[in-house]
Amino acid sequence: MLARPYEVDLRRMEAFSAVDLYAMLKLRVDVFVVEQECPYPELDGNDADCLHLRLIADGELIACARLWRPTPEHHPRIGRVAVSPGHRGKRLGEALMREAIEACEKLYPGEPIAISAQSHLQAFYGTLGFAATSAEYVEDGIPHVDMERPAS
Repeated sequence: MLARPYEVDLRRMEAFSAVDLYAMLKLRVDVFVVEQECPYPELDGNDADCLHLRLIADGELIACARLWRPTPEHHPRIGRVAVSPGHRGKRLGEALMREAIEACEKLYPGEPIAISAQSHLQAFYGTLGFAATSAEYVEDGIPHVDMERPAS
């Protein structure tokens, strides 16, 4: 098996150093607020309740995602999926999602996995086994669709 060109790191927010937490939050703000021109509360108060998956290459954060644990109201969810602009075109979005799916399946076996996908990425998420479970809706000015991946 080929070695991954990145290190996978999964931890709770309180386990981050201030520098590492800042880098992750900065990447998310740079992608979701600045690049996508979407003024919304990126720091939404939910990070402490989630696990954070990061891909790191040569000590640099190249991608991250947020994993929600299941509750009585919802299945495990993957969100805040971001790839550093300087590392796009390397299939890191796919790698990040595969790592996030694997983590969810390991942590929450037998559970479907949910996402709220930007509508233009619906076909991409479809290649990873997700199917739409809602009509399109607008969240923070961007069209989205809820999707779910059946339990494996």
